[in-house]
Amino acid sequence: MSRQETRTYERFPIARRIEHLIMLLSFGTLGLTGLPQKFSNASISVSFINLIGGIENLRTIHHAAAIVLMLGTAWHILVMGYHVLVLRSRMSMLPSLQDVKDGWQALLYNLGLAKSYPQMGRYTFEEKMEYWAFVWGAIIMGLTGFLMWNPITATKYLPGEFVPAAKAAHGSEALLAVLAIIIWHMYGVHIKRFNKAMWTGKQTEEEMLHEHALELADIKAGIADRRPDTATIRKRQTVYYPIATILTVVMLGGVYGFVNGEQTAITTIPTRSTEIPIYAPQTPTPLPTLPPTPTSLPTNTVAPATTGESVTPTTLNWDNGIGQLFEQKCTQCHGVNGMEISVRMPRIPYGSINIHRGDPDGGKKNFFRAAFILLNITCFLVKNEGCSKKVLLPAIRIATMDVNIAVWNPWHFNANLACWWGIRLGLYKLINFLWYHLPYHAT
Repeated sequence: MSRQETRTYERFPIARRIEHLIMLLSFGTLGLTGLPQKFSNASISVSFINLIGGIENLRTIHHAAAIVLMLGTAWHILVMGYHVLVLRSRMSMLPSLQDVKDGWQALLYNLGLAKSYPQMGRYTFEEKMEYWAFVWGAIIMGLTGFLMWNPITATKYLPGEFVPAAKAAHGSEALLAVLAIIIWHMYGVHIKRFNKAMWTGKQTEEEMLHEHALELADIKAGIADRRPDTATIRKRQTVYYPIATILTVVMLGGVYGFVNGEQTAITTIPTRSTEIPIYAPQTPTPLPTLPPTPTSLPTNTVAPATTGESVTPTTLNWDNGIGQLFEQKCTQCHGVNGMEISVRMPRIPYGSINIHRGDPDGGKKNFFRAAFILLNITCFLVKNEGCSKKVLLPAIRIATMDVNIAVWNPWHFNANLACWWGIRLGLYKLINFLWYHLPYHAT
């Protein structure tokens, strides 16, 4: 009894186990480096990308694993061709109607509706589904990966919409494959019953009786692995090896073209470490010059031009204040006898003029009259050999203070109309004489 319990049967040779290990490593690497690219905004993806050394390193590892997977797939095709065409092994991995029946009976057994678990041959319906799912996934991942790896070459023969569609299909199929391995394969092989056949290459008789009862019966009957004689094998090898050589060259050429078809969309431009200077014109904008210091406003106390006595008038008007200021400023350039302001003072028609502060009759009319007087005084000063801005600014400031002008009109002339035309006439005179006589420098 103890001999039967410890007896083992070979299930996978060393070559198949190495092939499985290569597929395991390449597929796991593709999953670890592909999912962070699909879910690039997740914090764990960002941390993993930084741990690898950046997105470019992650893509390089992903592409290298893809190349290994393609080479492993090519090797698997050659091995399967040898077993089928040379050794004439049964294609027991092909699905059949019996697999559907076994799957249904297994479902009923798990639900408690069937009394026994189905007996299966070398490969169970679960293993066949996983195998063909891997084949289907490899085809989808290969085609969509080619479109993303070589988008320009692909769009020469296909519409451009195929590239983003390939990206969506590639990521979705990868997610489905990873979930199938984690949930289905891990449970069926390592959790429900820990199967060590892919590591040791053997299974015990108890394990074979539970999972592959029909294959165990064939082994004991001696019909499980019938190989042809040596001469037949050599004859078939002479036919298969040339075909396998051509197929190998074609597949290796396809892998090479897949990888080196073009160099697009796989290189990320590194971040520039040098600082880019801010735009600066060659000719710098000159700094603005400081404005001239304005002349301070005069006080009510004005010193006469001829005497040294100070006069403190009670009313600010032309004869007592403004006229003396103009006489003092103008005689600095023209001399005492150079001009006579009192003689050449302009006449204001239709009334007598009083300029004083605090007039209760001040209003809009007096404002226009004040403007009229100010403009005529300005024109008068400019006409008398010209006065500079330095001389005119104090007079303008004084005239625009809180000054009201009372006009007495014995002929009941329309004062508003007269002031309006007076302002227009005075403004015209001011512009004309300032243009031709007023210097632009301060004297």
